[in-house]
Amino acid sequence: MRPNTAFVFLLMTTFHIQQFGCRATHADGAALERQLLSRGYTATAEANAADFVVVNTCTVTSAADAQARDAIRKIHAQNPGARLIVTGCYAQRAPEDLAALPGVSWVVGNSHKPQIPGLIGAFPQSPASPGVQNFFPAARLHAESLSLSPAPAKILTGDIFEQTTLLVAPVLGGEGNHTRPTLKIQDGCNSRCSYCVIPFVRGKSRSLPAEVVLQEIQRLTAAGFREIVLSGINLGTYGRDLSPRVEFLDLVRRILDETSVERLRISSIEPLDVTRDLVELFTSADRIAQHFHMPLQSASDRILAAMHRWYRAEHYARRVELIRECLPQAAVGADVIAGFPGETEADHAATLAFIERFPFTYLHVFSFSKRHGTHAAKLSNELPVAVIKRRARELRALGDSKAAAFRQSQIGRTLRVLTLRPDEDAAADFTPALSSNFLRVRVSGNWPANTWLDAAITGEEGNYLLGKSYDSFYAKSVRGLCETSAHSACLE
Repeated sequence: MRPNTAFVFLLMTTFHIQQFGCRATHADGAALERQLLSRGYTATAEANAADFVVVNTCTVTSAADAQARDAIRKIHAQNPGARLIVTGCYAQRAPEDLAALPGVSWVVGNSHKPQIPGLIGAFPQSPASPGVQNFFPAARLHAESLSLSPAPAKILTGDIFEQTTLLVAPVLGGEGNHTRPTLKIQDGCNSRCSYCVIPFVRGKSRSLPAEVVLQEIQRLTAAGFREIVLSGINLGTYGRDLSPRVEFLDLVRRILDETSVERLRISSIEPLDVTRDLVELFTSADRIAQHFHMPLQSASDRILAAMHRWYRAEHYARRVELIRECLPQAAVGADVIAGFPGETEADHAATLAFIERFPFTYLHVFSFSKRHGTHAAKLSNELPVAVIKRRARELRALGDSKAAAFRQSQIGRTLRVLTLRPDEDAAADFTPALSSNFLRVRVSGNWPANTWLDAAITGEEGNYLLGKSYDSFYAKSVRGLCETSAHSACLE
């Protein structure tokens, strides 16, 4: 009896998703993986063992573009028989560049990323007809046979601002090694910062309905996860597109009231969305990680205006002061761009002085990268590469100094930490863990991953704090002495 060909194909089809970029991109990849697994396809750990390889790209900088191109070439060289589908932000921005790379079968923009499972499931193994138009309108998906032959690559993309779908699936890998899932609840951005290409490759802001958010968190907590990270492209705008409108603050309150998540962490949030009400909620709820990541970009008001940012250095400063007043031990991180066009030495010095003045606990420093289609790409007063690199080095050195000072300030305290899975080459006499205020701790002894510990901080080693775990009874008796009380004004 002849076997069912479709069934055999389904049974044997393997895929691998190669991830790049931010939490949002990884969340898209997780949602795509969920779709493919639900169709019966099998995920492989390595690209060189897969029938289909999906390369999920980032395009925030030219370096990110180059990284994606190098990865595609490497995958094709190691697994020439695999069908490569390139998607993500780079695919949305410059599909023709990616379609020209060897081995690429399809380039699928963010506008059509949800249709990738359909492409994989519908391929006939026949070569593309010569002279066929490579741009593939979505309207033809059900009217034309789809070819995934090695060449020529086809392009499936469209107007990203018409996209209304928000892919959802928690990211279970990456940082924390499956112990701290990230849930993307918002995508896209309605802002137009002059340096940023993301709105043009991710579209307008759109939010996951609150009920879906709650269901996903309940599912994760039922599976045993203790910390969940909420992420988005512009997280503070969550819910403004929903009908009826939902405020981000109200969503966080509902999560705390209606789910049993033990610790909720908020990813990057714009400074003007860090309101007193939000900080007060962080202060009153010990289930929210004491961690704020607020993009700064520059502390020069002149440069902030040129960047089309809606705040000035004084507005940002007030947020940091409010956080420090209410939560003295909270982590406060920032993104900073070095070498924006027209940035003078005085502008750079103002940013250094601002960071030195305030209690930042870490920095993410980016060298300015011109992105086609943005307002900043049209500016003629670009800085020399050597100047940009030198300023970035100075900012990173200052960030390292601030991080070291924060780690030093924690020695002698007791931190509530969540254990992570150790790396394969990690020493056997300690367990990696993460604190509420975003500090990496090496706790002596071997502890299961995803376990709460009260760690007495005894010192530091490199970028890690060193800790010893109390037994649970002793931890409860001393934690109140070691933790700094919240300012009374924050609890009114």
